[in-house]
Amino acid sequence: MITQTQTIDLNTATGVMRCTQYKPAEEGQYSSIIFYSEIFQITAPIERTARIMAGHGFVVLVPEVFHELNPIGTVLAYDDAGKDKGNEDKFTKPLEAHDSDTQAMVEYLTEQSYSNGRVGSMGVCIGGHLAYRAALNESISASFCLYATDIHSNTLPCEEGNDSLARTKDMDASFCMVWGRQDPHVSPEGRQKIYQNLMTTERDFTWHEFNAQHAFMRDEGDRYDAQVALECYKLSTSFFHNSL
Repeated sequence: MITQTQTIDLNTATGVMRCTQYKPAEEGQYSSIIFYSEIFQITAPIERTARIMAGHGFVVLVPEVFHELNPIGTVLAYDDAGKDKGNEDKFTKPLEAHDSDTQAMVEYLTEQSYSNGRVGSMGVCIGGHLAYRAALNESISASFCLYATDIHSNTLPCEEGNDSLARTKDMDASFCMVWGRQDPHVSPEGRQKIYQNLMTTERDFTWHEFNAQHAFMRDEGDRYDAQVALECYKLSTSFFHNSL
């Protein structure tokens, strides 16, 4: 499908959040995906992934995940300075603020004439965590999470007992969890902790592990694995077509 791109500024509980929307150009009603980026915000690789998903028949909305902490339009570079700033933002913004961002995006998407009312979430790195977390919102019915960081370790700021692992029991979405075995950010023990929690809470989920490094989807840099990335695009589009 040919896609269209639009910049949208949404009012949230913590300020204006800029989003980029990608949607099929052909008129119709489509399911929506909120796509959460890594710490660097809406970089060129994130844009390309969003376009690919939109080209398979979805409306894809990509937020600036740290909009409160940066000027509108900020994109961090894939270098040490960008990584340091992104990690600083990650450990500053509480999960509750991400929850209110999700609510603002759900409300926007479901009000559009091209929406069929069904919404899923997808993300990479911290975005994988936020996609998982988004399932606390009752409007999110499917979540595709790629190498989600900080779920197992409860290292993101939040109110006591409101971390994402503890709240899994309150999530009713279907999950597809994807990991790289050579990812140093989520150890085998960390992955097992998340897996066991999903089992104990009897969530609806599938689980995939690949021989790949962290950020293997990012088509810039030495860790990109095109073969695994293509497999994950197939997994994600099939998952959302079935779930949404």
